[in-house]
Amino acid sequence: MLPLVLPAVVAASFGSTGGGRGGWWRRGEAGRAEAKAARDEAQQAFYELDSTQRDVQLAVETVRAAEESAAARQALADFQQISGRVDQVSVNYLAALDAHDLDAEELESGAATRARRQLEDVKGQLGAAQAELNGFLARLQPLLDHAEAQLMRVTPAVEKAKRALLAATTALEAVRAAGLQADDLATRLAELAPELSRLNEGAAKHGVAATLRRADDVALRADAIAASAQQRPEKAREIDRRVASLRTRIQALETKAGTVDPALSELRRRFSAACWQDLQRVPDQVAEAVRAAGQKLSEAARARDEQRWADATGAIGTVRALLDTADGSVAAVNERLRQLNEVEHNPSHEIERTRFALRDAQRLAMAGRQAPDPRHAGPLDAAVGRLDRAVAALEAAGRHPDYWHFLGETAAVRASAAEVVSLIRGDLGSSGHH
Repeated sequence: MLPLVLPAVVAASFGSTGGGRGGWWRRGEAGRAEAKAARDEAQQAFYELDSTQRDVQLAVETVRAAEESAAARQALADFQQISGRVDQVSVNYLAALDAHDLDAEELESGAATRARRQLEDVKGQLGAAQAELNGFLARLQPLLDHAEAQLMRVTPAVEKAKRALLAATTALEAVRAAGLQADDLATRLAELAPELSRLNEGAAKHGVAATLRRADDVALRADAIAASAQQRPEKAREIDRRVASLRTRIQALETKAGTVDPALSELRRRFSAACWQDLQRVPDQVAEAVRAAGQKLSEAARARDEQRWADATGAIGTVRALLDTADGSVAAVNERLRQLNEVEHNPSHEIERTRFALRDAQRLAMAGRQAPDPRHAGPLDAAVGRLDRAVAALEAAGRHPDYWHFLGETAAVRASAAEVVSLIRGDLGSSGHH
């Protein structure tokens, strides 16, 4: 009976699902389709995660290049840990993919179910990793914005440094073209060559902050070299102008010095010794000044040729001082002769001039008063007495009066009168103020 019953049971079991092989085969295909759908979704999640990971990696590299803060260091450390977790999820996904051949001809429905569950699980892991990366990127954004702003400064800063180096090189060539030495500047410029190489290697190698600092430093030092180089030809021209001008002054002084001896001879011949003895050494002093000035001027020219600018300027200052003193001495001799000629010819003019100054002061002292203030009257009375004595001495001197002493006395009297006038005006000013 058994052989007859079994086919009937089997047939009944087939018949209960719709007959033939079609029912369980379709169930197997449905499981395969669900597993494949899970695989496609996991694959999509993996691609999205991979794309996000690349974006975050780029952002992290940007921050690493441009930021040196503690926050940046913490973010980089956090990324290392997140990257480890993301890599593990990617490994899990690839393992799930390799574990199931969903295209195999004979795929058991249990295997399809297991594959679907494992792929759905790994898709969840991929989604969680994606969310963690997105969260990290959101937290990183402020640092990233700052880093990108820093990066945007790099190219203009490097270009500026290169322009400054070119300008320094051009200025250096101009110095040499002007026939001046520039070895010290060339050395300073050569020191910038390694810095330029580092700038050319870029921020990726040396970091943004370091590159910006280097670019600013190179630009600053190159500008200083260019400025120094540009000043040299101008300094040389200025010193050349001064040397030429002083050379002309020395020649003019030599010409004027020729008037000293004749003037002194006339003073000796016509006036008492007291009128000229303080001028006796002027010819020697002027000759010595001319010699010393010529020597110093040669030193200035030599210092200019050797580009010792401070020494050249110092020597020029000495020459000018020597010439000023010598010019004053020459002028003093000629002025003495002129004044003595004038007073000899008409002493009354000097006396009247002085009396006028005294009367002016006396009128001011009496303005609005019955009697002068003793502070004003005393010095004025003394000045009148001094003038009278000077006039008396001049008249009593005979043939060779000391006109120079007389001129000194009259000048002193006028000075006294001027002091009293000043005092009165000061008093008037302060009383008016009150």
